[in-house]
Amino acid sequence: MGNDRWKLVLAFAAVYIIWGSTYLGILIALKSFPPFLMTALRFLLAGILLLAWRTWKHDQVPSLKSIQQNGFAGILTLFGGVGSVGWAEQYLSSGHAAIIVTAIPFWFVLFDRKQWRFYFSNKIILAGLLFGFAGVAILVGFSSPDNNRSGHFHEQLIGSLIIMAGGIAWTTGSLYSKYNIGGASPLMNAGLQFLVAGIFSMIVSGLSGEWEHFHIRQISAPSALALFYLVTMGSLVTYLAYLWLLKKRPAAQVSSYVYVNPVIALLLGAGIANEKITWLQVVALAVILCGVIMVNVPKYTRRVEVH
Repeated sequence: MGNDRWKLVLAFAAVYIIWGSTYLGILIALKSFPPFLMTALRFLLAGILLLAWRTWKHDQVPSLKSIQQNGFAGILTLFGGVGSVGWAEQYLSSGHAAIIVTAIPFWFVLFDRKQWRFYFSNKIILAGLLFGFAGVAILVGFSSPDNNRSGHFHEQLIGSLIIMAGGIAWTTGSLYSKYNIGGASPLMNAGLQFLVAGIFSMIVSGLSGEWEHFHIRQISAPSALALFYLVTMGSLVTYLAYLWLLKKRPAAQVSSYVYVNPVIALLLGAGIANEKITWLQVVALAVILCGVIMVNVPKYTRRVEVH
C-alpha cells in the first residue's frame, strides 16, 4: 500500500507539474528550433524509443490497419493538438497558450456524439460550456498585445485561434482513438502515433521551408536540453504515468490535471521566462476553470452512482 501511495503521488505530480511545464519547455526550444521541426524531433524520438522498448518486450506486431488508424489519430492529436501550441508560442506567452488549451474539455462535450444525450440534458454541463467559452472569449477578445512576445496583435490573435483549432483536432483524434482503435497494446499504439506524427511534422517542416534556415550550429544548450526534456519527460514519462493513473483512479479525478497545468505554466513563465501575468489572464483562467468544474462534476457523479 505504501508503494502504491507513492506511485500515485509521483504519477499525479507528473501529469500536474511536468505537463504544465512543457509550455515553458516549448518556449525555450523555440529559441533554436523552428516550430514544426521541433515538433517532428520531439515525436520522432519519443516514437522510436517507445516502439523499440515495446518490441523488446515482445508486444504484438501491429497490423497495417492498426498503423493506419494510429497514424491518423497521431496526426490529429499530436501534430494538430500539440504542434499548434508550438507554432503559436512564436507569438504568445506560454501562460496564455496554456489557458486556451484548458478549454479542451468543452470540445469533448461538443464532439462526443455518443454522450450527447447525457451532456445536453444536463443544465450544469450546458452552463459550464457557456462559462468556458466566455472565459476563452475574454482572453482572446480583450487581450492587449503581449510585449514579451514577437509579432503584432493580429499574429497573436491568429496564434490563439490556431491553438483553439488544435484543441478541436486533439479532441477529434482522441475520440477516434477511443471508439476505433484496438488490437495492439496501448503503449504500442502510442508509439505508432508518436512516430507517424513525427514523420508528418517533418514533412510539413520541409514543405514550409524551415530546413533552409536551420543549422545545427545555431542550437543552444538550453534549447537542446528543453527538447530532450520534451521527449523524455513531456512525452514519454508523463504519458505512461497518465495511462497508469487511468487504470488506478477514476477518469474524472485523473483529468484534474486540466485545473493545474495552466497555473504551473503561468508561474513558470513568470518566474523563468519573465512573462507578465495580467489580471485579464487570471480572470479568464478563473472563468474557464469554473466551466471545466461544472462540466466534469456531473460526469464524476454519474460514474459514482453507476459503481
